[in-house]
Amino acid sequence: QRVQTLQCGQGAVRAARFNADGNYCLTCGSDKTVKLWNPHKGTALRTYQGHGYEVLDAAGSFDNSQICSGGADKAVALWDVTTGQVVRKYRGHAGKVNCVQFNEEATVIVSGSIDSTVRCWDCRSRRPDPIQVLDEAKDGISSVKLSAYEILTGSVDGRVRRYDLRTGQLCSDYIGSPITSVCFSKDGQCVLAASLDSTLRLLDKDTGELLGEYTGHRSTTYRLDCVLNELDTHVGCASEDGHVYFWDLVEGSLALSLPVGQGVVQSLAFHPRLPCVLVATQGQVTLWREDSFQPEGGPD
Repeated sequence: QRVQTLQCGQGAVRAARFNADGNYCLTCGSDKTVKLWNPHKGTALRTYQGHGYEVLDAAGSFDNSQICSGGADKAVALWDVTTGQVVRKYRGHAGKVNCVQFNEEATVIVSGSIDSTVRCWDCRSRRPDPIQVLDEAKDGISSVKLSAYEILTGSVDGRVRRYDLRTGQLCSDYIGSPITSVCFSKDGQCVLAASLDSTLRLLDKDTGELLGEYTGHRSTTYRLDCVLNELDTHVGCASEDGHVYFWDLVEGSLALSLPVGQGVVQSLAFHPRLPCVLVATQGQVTLWREDSFQPEGGPD
């Protein structure tokens, strides 16, 4: 059920992301801003201005003190949450930055770009150049996710790549259709990938074996997010028909289709611990949760 609607006032919302504990969220706008919200109460807390073009992705650090963002101005920005100022700007990508993530300690920002590279930036040093460039992809990087020791990337070249930073190895799985989004399962055993053939695929992380395919949504043109819920029981995906779809992970059957709005669902994010989901479509973000759900601390 829909519990909050945020009228973001940022033009088109390109991404909506929960912070580490799920109490706050970030929205990225085509008006060059990032906004911080309490989505459970529906209140806007702060606006971050400093990108030169639309913002395509953002992420919060584990301790909520910093934000990283990437945009169509080819820049990666590091923000101080409380002052609202840009602490540092990293320039080095040759095209728009589609995705950004912090590592666990928030000492490194990993960014993926339409220029086919993934770049790793040291948040603590003054060096303008990245500490590492991963340039194996043959086309744009659409999605980047991190675990404790891995970097997972999805590319328009149709491959899901996983870099194991402990062993220095690269594992690559060929899907064939351009990848729009990738994510790890919560147990770390599987990888979920969404692609432009309107199919979600669940892969065994170590063997690359196809464990499940999920269809019914429409994804042919846009970079749409896929997610796993907080218990790894369901997979979800945004769709170009104004819905969000959820499937039973094991059975592959369609469990739920949420009618969100008229246009393309631009972004989808699952709460890290609760049955609660953020959905962005056009200029607004809606918060949905299970009927039985009580926010922490009881109803307020």
